[in-house]
Amino acid sequence: MVDNLDKAARSEIMKKVKSTSRMEEEVRKALWESGIRFRKNVKNLMGKPDIAINKYKVVIFIDSCFWHACPLHGRIPKSNIDFWKAKLERNKTRDEEVNHYYRSKGWNLNRVWEHELKKDFTNTVEDLVNFIKSNI
Repeated sequence: MVDNLDKAARSEIMKKVKSTSRMEEEVRKALWESGIRFRKNVKNLMGKPDIAINKYKVVIFIDSCFWHACPLHGRIPKSNIDFWKAKLERNKTRDEEVNHYYRSKGWNLNRVWEHELKKDFTNTVEDLVNFIKSNI
């Protein structure tokens, strides 16, 4: 499918796309209500973790099935296939680099798939709370 907008118009639309999802906001709210205090999208940490507790070296990433190429639900769009394959492969590689970085520095890392939250939000958040509490 050909883009029916010129480059400037498409750029303006893309600037308005939020960097966090509603799912991430719901997880943050649930963690906060559980008494967990954290920082979100910490720019000075590698990979800009969705949730970080520097004091206890805890980082949590909430990965969308599309952008992080979930093995169960990830898919490649039907148009511009070469671009999307390269883009999603680079995202997976970056995730692995980030994982290696934190583990090599002694941080406690947890990645949660979007589909886990959709399937059982309450238990997934409870698992996150337990993960955090076991590392503080």
